[in-house]
Amino acid sequence: MTINVAELAELSTAVGDLLADACTEADVRRAMDSEDGFDRHLWGRLADQGVLGMLVGSEHGGLGFGAAELEAVAEETGAALLPAPFISSAVLAVALVNAAGTDEDKARLLPSLADGTTIATVAVTGSAGSWTTDGVDVRVSTGVDSDGTLTGSAHYVTWGHVADVVLVAARTADGIGVFEVETAAPGFECRAATVFDPTVRLSTITLAGTPARRLGTAGWDAVSTALDLAVIASAGEQVGGARRVFDMTVDYLKTRIQFGRQIGSFQALKHMAADLLIEVENATSAARHAAAEHAESGENASGAIALAGFTCAEAFHTVALDAIQMHGGIAFTWEHPAHLYLRRARTGLHLFGGTRLHRERYLVSKGA
Repeated sequence: MTINVAELAELSTAVGDLLADACTEADVRRAMDSEDGFDRHLWGRLADQGVLGMLVGSEHGGLGFGAAELEAVAEETGAALLPAPFISSAVLAVALVNAAGTDEDKARLLPSLADGTTIATVAVTGSAGSWTTDGVDVRVSTGVDSDGTLTGSAHYVTWGHVADVVLVAARTADGIGVFEVETAAPGFECRAATVFDPTVRLSTITLAGTPARRLGTAGWDAVSTALDLAVIASAGEQVGGARRVFDMTVDYLKTRIQFGRQIGSFQALKHMAADLLIEVENATSAARHAAAEHAESGENASGAIALAGFTCAEAFHTVALDAIQMHGGIAFTWEHPAHLYLRRARTGLHLFGGTRLHRERYLVSKGA
């Protein structure tokens, strides 16, 4: 289902209003210091608003939206630095079930993902963090169907510590398959990884003869489809984060007085702010274009998504890093929010393939 521009703006505003009320800086800091790392009450409110079921079809209790709506909402979650398994569960896992699952799989998994009662994540890459077929370390040790067992490890699993279900990309005799694993299954181990950004939790998952159910017969194409939507959502979050920290910096330049003048009147800072505005606008265009191409199944969708994958991540990092410099020493302290945006920006440089892989894919899409 596609909504018009006015409806899209209303959707963004509704999500933004919710997060402005329930995901303030103080809320973010409380959540990231908690054991789970996120606010389950807010998670329920996001489910009630339909955010967790955006990519779930109406027949399974969702809204049936696509990439354009996803990107718009992600701008709001990124601006608020939402610490929650939104992309992990509501985007990556849902998209993978949609792409790989049978009708029975969808009926079994999607309703509880949409209403937030089940949290899922996806395990794709090994320790190399390549997010490609070559990087898959898990393999099927016996069987290929519902009685199959998995052995191996997956790294950089987002929000694995709170997941009820993990969808695992694993090597089979006929290529890559997608398997569903319950976190309570024998042989399953999840270890929290040390993270630079406490608003995005990562885990390492080890499987030792762990029972698994295969989703349909799809292979890497399904994983790639899900990753495309995760990249679009990440790009949206990076745009939202970049714009928020930029606005925060401009406000500071207008109010900070030095040598009897607003520091924003200094030419050097004016030039820096202008450069950062260009970064924000370029990233916004790239993210929204990628979402539009995906929604229209355009022939340039792959290149547009790859372009957004590195443009938005690098723009967010540049804006957040320069924002700290423009704030001066105060922004380096734990009490100031600017460094939280920088931490999120640095995480985004590497997840779901990283900027180097996206650049390579963009060049391939252009025949280079």
